[in-house]
Amino acid sequence: MDIEEYFERIGYKNSRNKLDLETLTDILQHQIRAVPFENLNIHCGDSMELDLETIFDQVVRRKRGGWCLQVNHLLYWALTTMGFQTTMFGGYVYITPVNKYSHGMVHLLLQVTISGKNYIVDAAYGFSYQMWQPLELIAGKDQSQVPGIFRLTEEKDIWYLDQIRREQHIPNQEFLNSNLLEKNKYRKIYSFTLEPRTIEDFESINTYLQTSPASVFTSTSLCSLQTLEGVHCLVGLTLTYRRFNYKDNVDLVEFKTLNEEEIAGVLKIIFNISLEGKVVPKHGDQSFTI
Repeated sequence: MDIEEYFERIGYKNSRNKLDLETLTDILQHQIRAVPFENLNIHCGDSMELDLETIFDQVVRRKRGGWCLQVNHLLYWALTTMGFQTTMFGGYVYITPVNKYSHGMVHLLLQVTISGKNYIVDAAYGFSYQMWQPLELIAGKDQSQVPGIFRLTEEKDIWYLDQIRREQHIPNQEFLNSNLLEKNKYRKIYSFTLEPRTIEDFESINTYLQTSPASVFTSTSLCSLQTLEGVHCLVGLTLTYRRFNYKDNVDLVEFKTLNEEEIAGVLKIIFNISLEGKVVPKHGDQSFTI
């Protein structure tokens, strides 16, 4: 694996030597705008692998995306290779319909330490919940970014990441009540502890998420990619584009329903993905919002 190949894949041409917050932010933003958050392997009859060489081949050489256990694993490798002090953490995702966090440690996120300050870095939550900048690990501070306001809180050694969201304008009237739309202004995202993890800690959940009928990832095909102004999302046959803050404190959300024959072209044109197999788009019953 060659770090220069990774830089080329994400279109990064800036400093390789400055291990500062500016460089970290630049790397994060390049990756989230080049590497989609997606689970399409599952819906092409393939598997989601955790082996770093396999992830590198998939994301860097074959120009695909992946889910958090893959994409943040790749980012961990890139940052440590550059010399950043980087630690893996495990997250518990908030499940809105049941008002609680997942029982299993289903999310991989990173901490990067720069000049004694700790930052949470996550390139793979996707959709409109994706951070665009590292978050300082400090409790109770509103950290405003383009996608919204992020807030970290801490209680009894458990940290919580929440997001304060904008109002939404949906021009397509037939989608006003879509179950893909987030209804909550204040959205809990995930919890985590500061216990260091290794990729081996995620092996069992990686299998569960792509095999269990109870997993949203087996019932729903997902793909999202951040842009300079917003985020493209494809859930099953529904394509959306969210433009953040298109007017004061309002996001514009545009919907389009695709035919199955259009999926391959949309993946290529919008997400820069060329699949080797045919994807079977699915949108199951599990609650999933964009």
